[in-house]
Amino acid sequence: MNYRITNGAVSYGAETILEEINFEVKGKQKVAIVGRNGSGKSTLLKAIIDNELLSEGIGTEKFNIYKEGKPVIGYLKQIDFEDDNITMLDEILKVYKEIIDLEKKIENIVIEMQNNKSEDLAKEYSKLQDRYEFLEGYTYKKEYETAIKKFGFSNEDKHKRLSEFSGGQRTKIAFIKLLLSKPDILLLDEPTNHLDITTIEWLENYLKNYTKAVVIVSHDRMFLNKIIDKIYEIEYGTITEYTGNYEFFEKQKRINYEKQLKDFEYQQKEIKRLTEIADRFRYKPTKAKMALSKLKQVERMIKVEEPNKYDLKTFKTNFNIEKESGNNVLNLENLEIGYNDVLSKVSFKLYKGQKLGIIGSNGTGKSTLLKTLVGKEKAINGNFEIGHNVQIGYFDQQIAQLNTNKTVFDEFYDEFPNLTVTEIRNSLAAFMFYGEDVFKQINMLSGGEKVRLALCKILKTKPNLLILDEPTNHMDIVGKETLENMLSEYKGTLIFVSHDRFFVNKIANCILSFENGKTQFYDYGYDYYLEKRTQEPKEKLINKKEEKVKIYSNPLKDKDKLERKVKKLEEEIAEKEEKINNLQKELLKEEVYTDYLEVEKIQENIKIINGEIEQQFNLWEEVQEELENLKNKFNL
Repeated sequence: MNYRITNGAVSYGAETILEEINFEVKGKQKVAIVGRNGSGKSTLLKAIIDNELLSEGIGTEKFNIYKEGKPVIGYLKQIDFEDDNITMLDEILKVYKEIIDLEKKIENIVIEMQNNKSEDLAKEYSKLQDRYEFLEGYTYKKEYETAIKKFGFSNEDKHKRLSEFSGGQRTKIAFIKLLLSKPDILLLDEPTNHLDITTIEWLENYLKNYTKAVVIVSHDRMFLNKIIDKIYEIEYGTITEYTGNYEFFEKQKRINYEKQLKDFEYQQKEIKRLTEIADRFRYKPTKAKMALSKLKQVERMIKVEEPNKYDLKTFKTNFNIEKESGNNVLNLENLEIGYNDVLSKVSFKLYKGQKLGIIGSNGTGKSTLLKTLVGKEKAINGNFEIGHNVQIGYFDQQIAQLNTNKTVFDEFYDEFPNLTVTEIRNSLAAFMFYGEDVFKQINMLSGGEKVRLALCKILKTKPNLLILDEPTNHMDIVGKETLENMLSEYKGTLIFVSHDRFFVNKIANCILSFENGKTQFYDYGYDYYLEKRTQEPKEKLINKKEEKVKIYSNPLKDKDKLERKVKKLEEEIAEKEEKINNLQKELLKEEVYTDYLEVEKIQENIKIINGEIEQQFNLWEEVQEELENLKNKFNL
């Protein structure tokens, strides 16, 4: 499979959103599209689906859309189920219609074969069985059961009608169907939004093992780092391709920028030097020819463009607390939280300066705990005590999604009526509300703008205890990094709920985990928490290591299949080893080893290929062991 757009463009009315699109995805590539909010990432996804949006770009290459093999593209669109009265399970099983139909045919043939031993019937049975195995019929039930569980649905939920689910739950059901339908190109726009950490980890594992192509728009850096092997960045309307994961992209982008800047500055100095020589001697008869040659030398130069500076426009603030709290900030003893029923029981102590990250599955009580601490919900039982001089600033998603006709300026003024117009404008400007932006109506703001306004108001109160519920939702990566830096330097105490593991890892120095119906406080950061927590074996939807239970087993056919798999793995390993040999030969060339950027690039490729070889060798050992066990079991 290969899908390629060459020199495309997307415009809406008179405005050009993307002016030169060069994009390619093929085979099993895992591709990310990254960039600032509003840069055109989702627009590019829509153009991949609907080619009618594309026109000729400004590049020199001919505009072209190439599709090899008529790829099926899967994208999560508006949720519209055909029949809301059927159950969730029946809706998901639509994905497996061919497998289910095959099961019925195989069952009927097995019954018929009891009385009819004809060769034609045996051939038909073998043909159906081969097709059933090709479609992974032996594992599909485990596949959808795992997905349903990992997305937070219970066994009872499977038998509920679709009309009984909330909008968010219906979106998850549609997402499950999309994943299980396994299109040739899977397009995902912010797939980790509103998913808890457990589900995100499962989704990571699923996508890493996905046997077809994936294209992801996401601001989740850890998620991208674990899945992606190619990145397209959209910046200043330009699309740039990078090979590698997100960490490699950030590093390579910085190297490319620094190299281009040095090349540009060197060339500008050289142009200035040659021009000055020409100006000095152009009117001297004996030197005029030499002066003209210098000018022609400048004309013949291939000009190096000055690189665009990184698009790092973001909010900024000198955030100080108004007064110090006491050392004991918060004390919870057997605090039972919930609504009608107890969701969780929580106990921990928090001291001045600690930064507590709260993690866990959706619906376990994380946000309810925060609401209880700020007085928005009553505790069912137990108690908590807030320390001396503690001043709380509280942020939640409902505050951030404020919907009113008031302007940004009026909303801020109502909170701080004693401030002058200049002081209000300066405060809002620090959070990127400039000029006429302050007179925008709140209900016209984007999700990210509403988050910035909410944070601006909260931080203006200068609290010494910040309580934040999913503050990074609707933020792009630069915004997240800004908030991370600000909270890292914050001198007060912090409690926050987040499903962004990179954010949690960067900020938290203690963890409160909601898992398996219990809460556990860990007096250390996220990395150490991951090392210490007891992990259940991770289930995989595909490539399961445990032996498959087959209804109709054929040992000779299984033996042939395993031998073919061993041979294929050996060939793939040999090919990769040959690639490494060729790359190592490249490193011996003078034009390569004198170019540190090219050396670094080749070494990174060798590292990636070695990692792939190690994975394939581990798989080869597993398949070889399975083959030996089969031979011993059936004396083959």
